[in-house]
Amino acid sequence: MPPPAIVATDLDGTLIRSDGTVSERTRRALRRVREHGGTVVFVTGRPIRVMADVVAKTSVAGIAVCANGALVYDLDAQTTVNHRELDQQAALRLALAIREIVPDVAFAVESGLRFGREPAFRTMWPDPLELVADLADLLVTLPPIKLLVRRSGESLAHVYEKVVDLAGAEAVVTRSTETLIEIAGAGVSKAVALAEVATAHGVTAADVVAFGDMLNDLPMLAWAGHSVAVANAHPEVLAAADEITASNDHDGVALVLERLFD
Repeated sequence: MPPPAIVATDLDGTLIRSDGTVSERTRRALRRVREHGGTVVFVTGRPIRVMADVVAKTSVAGIAVCANGALVYDLDAQTTVNHRELDQQAALRLALAIREIVPDVAFAVESGLRFGREPAFRTMWPDPLELVADLADLLVTLPPIKLLVRRSGESLAHVYEKVVDLAGAEAVVTRSTETLIEIAGAGVSKAVALAEVATAHGVTAADVVAFGDMLNDLPMLAWAGHSVAVANAHPEVLAAADEITASNDHDGVALVLERLFD
């Protein structure tokens, strides 16, 4: 059986360790994929603006599916391949409706290489060029790729399904942690973007192996020919995957790649 043509992997909680590092073993495994002619695709909720750090940690470039599928970026050429915006008016309507349910939430906007946030929004990746303003002003200045919802460090799991209902067909709602809700344009998912990348490379789902750990990875894992969950994954992801490997802290992705690219 030939090795897969595309290796698609989530980052946080899957490829990247809990301390934010990438092991040398994982770096070797990713380089081996490239040496065998395979394509590495990082499929993440992260924005483009932090992907240079990922390339430095992994020592591998390739394709990045960012913002849960809203934007595809060629890390080798450093160019945007495709992007899908969230309608500005839909984003504002949805934000106002969310605020009626949870009055003290704060919002942020990812817009390609740019980022903006409301003053109360705590970001994981501080940006010296960020725009700080009210959401209505942010949406005018920064065409949204993704709308982020946070309530300090408190869980939003209890309102997640309500937000999904509020979004309806206008937007796609996902979450990769309990404390953050992420909203993208209608039809956006990791699976849709990954399928488009595969088609552009002349590859079918059968020739793709995908790794993930959280609920926003489920569409991608369902689409790929072979799906792998790390041991620390969400219970629903563990149940859905074709294979379970070791955790992100124990080189789970590398273990599988070493077997596939022996």
